[in-house]
Amino acid sequence: MNFTQTWQLLFYVFCLITLIQVFYYLFFFLRLALYKPKAKTTSQTHPVSVIICARDEAANLVKNLPGALIQQYRTTHEVIVVDDNSFDDSKYLLEEFQKSYKQLHVVLLKQEAKFIPGKKFPLSVGIKTAKYEIVLLTDADCVPASEFWIEKMQESYDDKTEIVLGYGAFHKRKGILNKLIRWETFHTAIQYLSYALAGKPYMGVGRNLSYRKTIFFRNKGFTSHNHIPSGDDDLFINKSATKDNTKINIDKDAFTLSDSAKTWQQWIRQKTRHYSTGKYYKASHKFLLGLYSFSHFLFYPLLAVSLLFYNWQYALIVFGVRFLVQAVILYPCMKKLNEKDLYPWFLFIDIWMFFYYLIFAPSIFKKPKKQWR
Repeated sequence: MNFTQTWQLLFYVFCLITLIQVFYYLFFFLRLALYKPKAKTTSQTHPVSVIICARDEAANLVKNLPGALIQQYRTTHEVIVVDDNSFDDSKYLLEEFQKSYKQLHVVLLKQEAKFIPGKKFPLSVGIKTAKYEIVLLTDADCVPASEFWIEKMQESYDDKTEIVLGYGAFHKRKGILNKLIRWETFHTAIQYLSYALAGKPYMGVGRNLSYRKTIFFRNKGFTSHNHIPSGDDDLFINKSATKDNTKINIDKDAFTLSDSAKTWQQWIRQKTRHYSTGKYYKASHKFLLGLYSFSHFLFYPLLAVSLLFYNWQYALIVFGVRFLVQAVILYPCMKKLNEKDLYPWFLFIDIWMFFYYLIFAPSIFKKPKKQWR
């Protein structure tokens, strides 16, 4: 095979990779772009238990816990904070909050759970303590985007619904790191939300997630992956969610907001911990997610090769097809998830994703660390 044939073959591979990418956008992501929640014929409110696990989170609790405590929700609800062996002033802070908010219940853990690293044990205790069937989970470093967070999240439930996937966004700040973190969060969200709409739910985020206690106990909680420090959100959903029992909620009042990592090192550490759980997903989910990421990773190197060594006009046409599909589908998705300010950046950040995969791909093969904070 001569050089001309080699470049031609690589161009054909480039076309195939582009076709795969376009397929994901049109088959999966378009569902989110076109999504409109069905109008409910009947309205029902449910008692809700909000659960927050915290370890040495006094500063975050001061800032964020009031957002969960001042919710405008006319039906019975409670807010449970599980204080997991904190050494800071969390205990005294929570005692002060309890004086003003009767719906706040504190579970104080004073001993580490042996052989169950991470957040799973305190979260399990919180769920077992919860009085009500519907539990709504968030983190101490998150704040509800509105006073109607509980109301909006529970509205998704009907007789068949057991899991509701929400969106956990990040506050908009200046700087390229904030934009990259928010893009990665958005990019992850359009995947798990679109897959759920396609009947293939595979994960949720613990910053904003709700499910029924019955499905938690029916699946024996986190027993099957108690040995893994992370995964209290995505691995549980990967095991328990089906096309019939899972819904999404992208009402802007139902979002939660967090502060993004301040440094590259902090962000890399967070993402490394998250990606170390992906190897435990169901085989079908690993295949679909892997094929998308692999084709995304190869797209720009093959584009460069095709531009330089084959035919730049043909290469630009193929690139243009994917670009137009992206531009048309990403805008309504960003609008729905309140990330429109990222739209002018999407081509630049899409190119950056090549380097993102290089940085985080090794995390898939690493053993998860035992800390959950």
